Formats: sequence, C-alpha cells, structure tokens
Amino acid sequence: MAFQLTVNGQTTTVDVPADMPLLWVIRDVLKLKGTKFGCGAGLCGACTVHLGGKAVRSCQTPVSTVKAPITTLEGLSADGTHPTQIAWQEIDVPQCGYCQAGQIMSASALLAKNPKPTDKDIDEAMSGNLCRCGTYLRIRAAIHRAASIGVTSELKKPKETAANELVSK
Repeated sequence: MAFQLTVNGQTTTVDVPADMPLLWVIRDVLKLKGTKFGCGAGLCGACTVHLGGKAVRSCQTPVSTVKAPITTLEGLSADGTHPTQIAWQEIDVPQCGYCQAGQIMSASALLAKNPKPTDKDIDEAMSGNLCRCGTYLRIRAAIHRAASIGVTSELKKPKETAANELVSK
C-alpha cells in the first residue's frame, strides 16, 4: 500500500504493508540509518524519532498511523550543529554509542517543549531511554549544555571547543 510521508522536510511516497513499523520504513526503505533497532518492544528508546515534534518509538508505530511530519536524527541538522548534537560531542556522552540517537531525539523533543529543564524534567523525559553503558549523568549534563547553547545561540564546533580549552590552559 502507498503512504505519503514527510521525513526531514522531504515528502516521499513509500509502498509498504500498512502494519510495517515506521522504524523499518525509515531504515530499510528510506535508507536512513541513524534510527536504531534496540528491543522491538518500545521499551529502550533506541528507535526514537519525532512525529509532529513529539518523541515516539518508531518500532511500535505502524506506518499507516503516521499523519504528521517525521524527524529523524539526520533531520535535526544537515551539518551536526543542532544544540543537542554539539552538546553530546562537547560533553563526550557516548560510550558504545548505540542508544545515543534515541537519547538525542528524546532530549531534543524535551528542549523544544521546555528550553530550560530541571534535573527532574530531564529524568522524567529521558526515563524511557535505556543506556547499557550507564552514561546517564553525562546525558543529563549534555541536555543542560544543549539548553545553554539553544538559549544563547552559542554554537561551537567540537574541534573549536577543544582547541579553545587547550589555548586557555
């Protein structure tokens, strides 16, 4: 069956079964590999995308139910300068990295709704995202940093940040 989707600002038509999870449409049909398969049950958050600006688990979202624009990790910014992406690199959040796309998508949805979240706000918003490596404290720090970047529009490339830190020492 044909479905018209808007993914990362681009409208496309996919011919897939109505019950196909959005995750597989994104990864296998559209070839966008940033969204990860984790558990397949909507419990880990690795497959998180934005649907109409809201963080949803794409492994549990049948393509036939999608009526709003979809944003994947690739759609946050063309050049990796979304505040959450910058903050993740500045804070050096990832360890193995597998869950991080979903973490970033949940964090960016939180910041779009609440640009100055408290620790409690962050913990609540991120509670559905699991990290096997336990980088939760770095994730929280990165969300606070992304909030600061977003508020001040202080976008710096990670290499510039590292270079500036070396010069100031």
